[in-house]
Amino acid sequence: MGIKSVLCAKKEMKANKNVFYDVFTNKPHHVSTMCPLHVQGCELLEGDFGSIGSKICWTYILDGEKKISKQVIETIDHENKVLTLKEFEGDLVDKYDNWKITLHIETKGEIDLVCWTMEYERPNENVPELINLLDFIVGMSKAIDDHHVKMN
Repeated sequence: MGIKSVLCAKKEMKANKNVFYDVFTNKPHHVSTMCPLHVQGCELLEGDFGSIGSKICWTYILDGEKKISKQVIETIDHENKVLTLKEFEGDLVDKYDNWKITLHIETKGEIDLVCWTMEYERPNENVPELINLLDFIVGMSKAIDDHHVKMN
């Protein structure tokens, strides 16, 4: 049993919250056109985009290195705007166990927030927390938000 870790970030959105949620739930293959410095591709491996149990493969650059992440869609909650993806193969599972990420869109008063929560296990204290990946995800979120604001 490893050391359980949970990292969270919330970022205010300027674009419509429904657009952001829809991108990750139904059109993740469009992310690479919105933030090509972060994500180079998203390929459907099995199932359909926007369906629980479907499998997708992300290619991205983290800390100057090309990475691969193969994920299965675990949960989709349209009413509460929640999406959970679990890594089953790729660079993260080589070092970390039970890695999953949850996207949740929240509204606080007049402000819409994109909320990311990463959960994973480190095998020991010498394996670093994934702060760099959380920073990457926040940067990607900002780029996607900026893309949609410029479109409108």
